[in-house]
Amino acid sequence: MALREIRTFDDEILRKKSREVREVTDRVRTLLDDMAETMYHAEGGGLAACQIGILKRLVVIDVGEGLIKLVNPEFVLREGEQIVEEGCLSFPDVWGKLKRPERVIVRALDENGEEITVEGTGLLAKCLCHELDHLDGIVFKDKLIEFTE
Repeated sequence: MALREIRTFDDEILRKKSREVREVTDRVRTLLDDMAETMYHAEGGGLAACQIGILKRLVVIDVGEGLIKLVNPEFVLREGEQIVEEGCLSFPDVWGKLKRPERVIVRALDENGEEITVEGTGLLAKCLCHELDHLDGIVFKDKLIEFTE
């Protein structure tokens, strides 16, 4: 595993749409491991591959319930509404409030290429929405109601 550099602020890659992963290979698994190590080192709750300069639809998340690795995640359901405060590893020291769904269901492949479904409420729902937005070139600042720091 290796630490990767997190792209920040005006890096144009953060605004690009990530490409689907055609096959879950050892190379993809190594990348997911690197992403997890980078996320933990930066003390974040999630990381999308574009944040380390790779335009692939890959996400890692850990909001205290264990590591989740997602390949080609997509929403199956988004419902309810919550006002949340968010920050982002790509925007150090920037925080703000925004609306996110209260509950989401995401379908993806795991690191072995098996289809999985992840259901999240509250914090996990917020994190899933934040990271899946990254895959489409959307950053949390685009959805801010107000800055808090």
